[in-house]
Amino acid sequence: MQLIQSTKSVARLCRQLIHVPPLHNRWLTAETKQQLSQSIATAELGHRGEIYLIVENHLPIATAYHQDCRERALHLFATHRVWDTEQNTGVLIYLNLCEHDLEIIADRGIDQKAHDDCWQQLCQQTLDLFKQGQMQAGLARLIEQIGNLLRKHYPDDDTAGNELPNQVVYLR
Repeated sequence: MQLIQSTKSVARLCRQLIHVPPLHNRWLTAETKQQLSQSIATAELGHRGEIYLIVENHLPIATAYHQDCRERALHLFATHRVWDTEQNTGVLIYLNLCEHDLEIIADRGIDQKAHDDCWQQLCQQTLDLFKQGQMQAGLARLIEQIGNLLRKHYPDDDTAGNELPNQVVYLR
């Protein structure tokens, strides 16, 4: 088992080293980021949750050998303080372009209501759209679906305001 894990880690590190961002991120224009940010703002209406989107070209080289995308998403969930919402209803959408990986990290408040199979299904539907070249549409649909899920479990007039910024975070 250790050999398989080590081989995967080396392969992941090599992918990060040879990744050429302009070949994978052409779709992420300033206009696309603005439209996705507007999708987040719209999806956050009518509930107490927060949606936060991070798109990253590749894993940091210094950690790529021992940190996979799930671990990276958990790290970003903490450092961007997505966990720090009043009702514990922050949801991080993390997209790693080099690894072709999508992770959803939900805070304990909403994760108690929507379980792993729900998040996995949302990820798979989005990845299916990505495979068809529909990156922006896939993310917009995912944002909308997460908004609907939050609205179902944490309905509110949204008077508390925006606890996290709606702008897409792009990590080069």
